[in-house]
Amino acid sequence: MDHLEQLENRSIHILREAYANFRQLCMLWSIGKDSTVMLWLARKAFFGHVPFPLVHIDTSFKIPEMIAYRDRLAAEWHLNLMYGQNEVALAERRTYPDGAVDRLTCCGLLKTEALRRTLSGEGPRYRFNHTTRTYERDKNTEPFTGVIVGARADEEGSRSKERYFSARTTQNEWEVQDQPPEFWNQYKTEFAPGTHVRIHPLLDWTELNIWEYIGREQIPTVSLYYDHGDGTRYRSLGCGPCTQKVQSDARDVSEIIVELRTGKFSHIAERSGRAQDKEDGGGLESLRRDGYM
Repeated sequence: MDHLEQLENRSIHILREAYANFRQLCMLWSIGKDSTVMLWLARKAFFGHVPFPLVHIDTSFKIPEMIAYRDRLAAEWHLNLMYGQNEVALAERRTYPDGAVDRLTCCGLLKTEALRRTLSGEGPRYRFNHTTRTYERDKNTEPFTGVIVGARADEEGSRSKERYFSARTTQNEWEVQDQPPEFWNQYKTEFAPGTHVRIHPLLDWTELNIWEYIGREQIPTVSLYYDHGDGTRYRSLGCGPCTQKVQSDARDVSEIIVELRTGKFSHIAERSGRAQDKEDGGGLESLRRDGYM
């Protein structure tokens, strides 16, 4: 097997282990390239069917093309998709774009708090109706205890401290120093009742691996990743007000791969255009300790 095949096999194995060991399991889908590769791997792992819900945390400030892409794939791939929001913070306009709070506080409210309440069932969940192509309030409020996440160790510093199966507290808080060892592909999948566990099938993938796999598998991605003639594109996708484009004329997957292998992005952090990372001291550890993705 080549390196991509080895990564693919390990990720599929982890996805199947997660499905076998966690009854209330879901997968977070940010709509970005990493979580879409993870979604593709899940479809491979379960022969074209994803047997657990996909959860998207909608801050209401995502770039519109991202939401259109989300709904199109949900319909085309027959996904069991739901989204959650911090409706109170949005209604009260306690957000960075509204000028009420700083970026980190906004992330805490619209991402971390929304995620916690969506996973626990305390907050509203809206499920995609494939007949009407609309979202409806989900009546099921049972909490998710296993959550599959598309984090990669090379993406930023705090994620390099993760395990494939990483326990959280009942409040989704991450105790970095209390992580199980994972030697020789042996994973801890038994945890005390009520433990919230994050599962990371892409932990050993790099940004280059992701794009190489997208190219090999012909995975559809949001066109925001590509230059459309003005010499700019997005390298990392998040909320519109806090995500900047990079100078790049890469118009397709093959040209992005060349940039990552030999070009100007080969030694520049992938999330350098994400403003909240800079305000968190250049990383995301304080946000992620509280439950951020």
